[in-house]
Amino acid sequence: MTSNRPTIQPAKLLSSRSHQIPGKLLVTEFFFQVPLDHSNHQGEQIRIFCRSARKFDKPTVPKPTSDEDQLPWFVYIPGGPGFGCPPPQNLMEFTNTVLARGYQFLAFDHRGMGLSTPATAASITAKGSPGQQAEYLKHFRAGNAVKDLEAIRKCLTADYPEEKKKWTIMGSSYGGFVCLNYLSFHPEGLREVFPVAGMAPVTQSTPDLPIEKLFKKVMGRNQNYYAKYPEDKVNVCKILELLDREESRLPCGDVLTPARLLEMGILFGFHGGLDAVHDVVLRAANDMDIFGYLTRPTLSAIEGSSSFNDQPLYAVMHGSIYVQGQASDWVFDRVMKKYPEFETGQQATREDGPLFTGEMVFRRAFENYGELKTLLPVAELLEKKTDWPDLYDLNQLRKNEVPVYAAIYVEDMYVDLDYSLETASIVKGCKTFITNTLYHDAIRSKNEEVLKALFALRDDTID
Repeated sequence: MTSNRPTIQPAKLLSSRSHQIPGKLLVTEFFFQVPLDHSNHQGEQIRIFCRSARKFDKPTVPKPTSDEDQLPWFVYIPGGPGFGCPPPQNLMEFTNTVLARGYQFLAFDHRGMGLSTPATAASITAKGSPGQQAEYLKHFRAGNAVKDLEAIRKCLTADYPEEKKKWTIMGSSYGGFVCLNYLSFHPEGLREVFPVAGMAPVTQSTPDLPIEKLFKKVMGRNQNYYAKYPEDKVNVCKILELLDREESRLPCGDVLTPARLLEMGILFGFHGGLDAVHDVVLRAANDMDIFGYLTRPTLSAIEGSSSFNDQPLYAVMHGSIYVQGQASDWVFDRVMKKYPEFETGQQATREDGPLFTGEMVFRRAFENYGELKTLLPVAELLEKKTDWPDLYDLNQLRKNEVPVYAAIYVEDMYVDLDYSLETASIVKGCKTFITNTLYHDAIRSKNEEVLKALFALRDDTID
């Protein structure tokens, strides 16, 4: 364990408002205040937003205060980095499963995401020079998400008896990376942990090898796509030729480049992702047959497949989620040199079909997206930063005492299977649910199946 950890002070509760939601839910909206830097409690403060949920009960006769007012907490940590957490009522099946097991539910917005002091191009550049922006953004990695959660836990459980103060966390995708950081540096706050499609490559200090595996997986998903929709080999080439020939602008005003069109491949790793991309390609091909250009609804659909303008942290911080004491140094661009098949200039003539890209964040994104253009200078600084603190403590993970139940997907396009299994073998006592029938977003699209399997690991025994 790291001995010089800063003391995490309880978060300051700024407000809490409760509302009855259809489905017999009582949802409470919390705003907390925490330091930007948890080692400097008197410095800049930011807001963290969470929503809790519990069953709404309207008894005929009011009940006296009971232990039900201090139910154990179950926290859902979404993926990203860049995205807020859906409200509990939008995760109704998930929420009801958690509540039925005797927890109260908490949905967490990472700092800079959702309603937690949102990090936008405007709010980031307002910090001053690129150097000042980088100094601000260095506090937006997994370690600070954990410190925020610990501060919130101490606030919400301040009046709880000691045996009830720990809480359960479930992290999906990048949220699973956060879970492993939590286990590494603040296990004292945890009752049990459920990483879902988020067993990070904890033994890697640089992202190069994990990203190489990502490229290979994305190439395989392209093959699956064209095997299912062979007509799209021609259709996608025609769209790329159109974009090379004449300018098409998205509703947001950005130019639709060939590279940006191919970024729709980020959907390939989700349930129904191949079909969603085909639907857009079919719409575009139909436009071209009838009009010779792309219509507004088609351009809107293409724009909606990417989130960089609305969630710039995903682009700005993506390389840093993999590094410990090293620079990410535009890893996606570097690794692509080993896979020239992905070079944009070759795509319109590929007989096997143009290659869509996945979660890759190339430097060109900061030229193609309007909201990212002003962030290129700070992105350059963050990509060259070499003194990132460690994200994981392998010694602590090897002697872990917190129950861990992990969901690992063989066909995960974003979190590599081999590294996931390696990490599971390092975390002492980790039990795993491994399947080749689910994709990365299964916690949302196949929720019942995932939770049933994970709670079986928790509740049952394996002989």
